[in-house]
Amino acid sequence: MLTVHHLNNSRSQRVLWLLEELAVPYKVVRYERDRATMRAPAELQKIHPLGKSPVIETEEGDRFAETGAIIEYLIERYDTGRLLVPPPGTPERRQWTYWLHYAEGSAMPLLLLKLVFMRMPHGVPFFLRPLVKKIARTAQAKVTDPQLSQHMLYWADALRQGNGWFAGKAFSAADIMMSFPLEAAAARIGLGEGHGPIKDFLERIHARPAFLRALDTGGPYELLR
Repeated sequence: MLTVHHLNNSRSQRVLWLLEELAVPYKVVRYERDRATMRAPAELQKIHPLGKSPVIETEEGDRFAETGAIIEYLIERYDTGRLLVPPPGTPERRQWTYWLHYAEGSAMPLLLLKLVFMRMPHGVPFFLRPLVKKIARTAQAKVTDPQLSQHMLYWADALRQGNGWFAGKAFSAADIMMSFPLEAAAARIGLGEGHGPIKDFLERIHARPAFLRALDTGGPYELLR
């Protein structure tokens, strides 16, 4: 049986969700973040040298990481038509591949940088905190937030053009991949004017039975707060 090494409040939630959509049996090995540092536990380094999640173990005993690579593997091996994969060579397939890789390649680095700036003042000596807060606010105002605003409007426009989905006219694995950046942006920036399609997208995916089953399996997911 397939095994998912799952870290709470992490991108591995998408792997659980995809497995539920595909109705693939699996088991979960859970890991908890350090509440003070939010870092993954050292035990994950026994599974993968970088100590990252998600990691899956295949039925043959192979282990590999990276959400996009895992999702491509699961679709190739287990999808029997439950999820729409656009035909090769079509514009929809190019969009499917694009969003599958854009999620981690373009969207998440900015959101991670935003998180770093948000947390910079924590843990520094109190006499340095005002200075660090000022630096963090300036960095967000001048570096991350303008770019993230541009990306969020880009997402909203893509959803408008795609009938509410990112690749083609139906739900696909590209939407699962893009869910984490959209969740993170909603949590760290908020949804305002021009972000209606993003809000609608999140409401639709949160109502999917497979998404809810994955939440039950993966445990509390604080990005939804």
